[in-house]
Amino acid sequence: MKKLVNVVYGVSAVLTVAIIVTSCSNGAPTSSNPGTISTATGLEFNEEGGFQVNDFAGQPDGPNLIFIEGGRTVLGSFEEDVLNSHDNPERTVTVASFYMDETEVSNINWLEYEFYIRQDSDEYYWKNNLPDTTVWAKDLAYNDPYVDHYYRYPGFRYFPVVGVNWRQAVNYCHWRTTVVNLKLADDAGLLDPLASGDAAFAGAEGGGSGGHQRIPLESGVVLPNYRLPSEAEWEYAAQALIGTQWLDENQTHRRLYPWDGHALRNPYGKSMGYFLANFKRGRGDYAGIAGKLNDGAMIPTYVYDYPPNDFGLYNMAGNVNEWVQDVYRPLSFIDMDDLNPSRRDAVGDEEDGYDAGYNFIGNEREYTEEEWTKKTGLQKNYNPDNPPKRRMRAYKGGSWDDVAYWLSPGTRRALFEDSATSTIGFRCAMIRAGTNY
Repeated sequence: MKKLVNVVYGVSAVLTVAIIVTSCSNGAPTSSNPGTISTATGLEFNEEGGFQVNDFAGQPDGPNLIFIEGGRTVLGSFEEDVLNSHDNPERTVTVASFYMDETEVSNINWLEYEFYIRQDSDEYYWKNNLPDTTVWAKDLAYNDPYVDHYYRYPGFRYFPVVGVNWRQAVNYCHWRTTVVNLKLADDAGLLDPLASGDAAFAGAEGGGSGGHQRIPLESGVVLPNYRLPSEAEWEYAAQALIGTQWLDENQTHRRLYPWDGHALRNPYGKSMGYFLANFKRGRGDYAGIAGKLNDGAMIPTYVYDYPPNDFGLYNMAGNVNEWVQDVYRPLSFIDMDDLNPSRRDAVGDEEDGYDAGYNFIGNEREYTEEEWTKKTGLQKNYNPDNPPKRRMRAYKGGSWDDVAYWLSPGTRRALFEDSATSTIGFRCAMIRAGTNY
């Protein structure tokens, strides 16, 4: 009798385990485990001639990207409005999760870009996407070495690229999207071997002359587009308030800079007393005194210099300002949504007074064909009756040539999108696809 009870108990245990396993394996379908049969039609997936459902294990990791978990934050200037512009008052918004480059785009990244577009694009497109190295030239300063060396000399490889206007930065994002996705598709075996090779670097959106294969987004192996971050994303990432939380959703303090405290120097350890960013300390003081240079950089510096913020992003204050996606308007905060706010082209208040047609420069003097070609890479044929707009674009972060006021994430400035300086660079961003946060 005892032996029979043990047998029955053993069979019951096996059946229980089988039921548990069955119930787990027959759970609700998910993106990464959609099952083999449609829940809507009962038809089988992936049959010959039927609907194909590709394997999916989540968004692939993009080169140099850091995941930024979204959430609620207070955007706006935490500094005194010394310019009395009132263009960024405090307001609560929610920013969805996204990715952002760990560092600013560096000279070696742009040299790589130049190498490929010179092969795959016409001369016009290539030349109009070269950085403007003359941004270093000053009539009353000897900056000639930077004009000749900053972009191409190997010692500056991992310094942030400058002399790049907003439109060129957008073109780079398009090209990078194409190249990274072709590499991912090739690694996954999705490309036709006869069409890969050099074609993988051709046809960058915005001017490439070669063709490339379209990689279906449904494949699950490619990434969303690289792009410039929105101003809200940039400011949220710079704040990095994940390091100020105490218990659930309680923040102990806000931040004036991307680090804690109101000081600009490191208060801890062996680096105590050293500056936490590359900026202009005061009139005529860019780095300190010889023998112990403090911030150690009279111009832009190595993109991995200085401690990263709590998201792991380097130089979100100082080094170079960074272009963002948004059109600049002083009253954007009034009009924009409070979920993923962004100011698009030609939306909202009148453009007159902020933006200008390309057919006017200086005192309403028209561009010549030569000036047009030199100034922009947007189109070859100039139409004085219907010129494209030169829109004002926001930039953020402060630079090696700015005082500490501009290091605060909430401060904002703007420049025409076809303008370039020695103080503005950029980094790329990307959405976090397939998630609800």
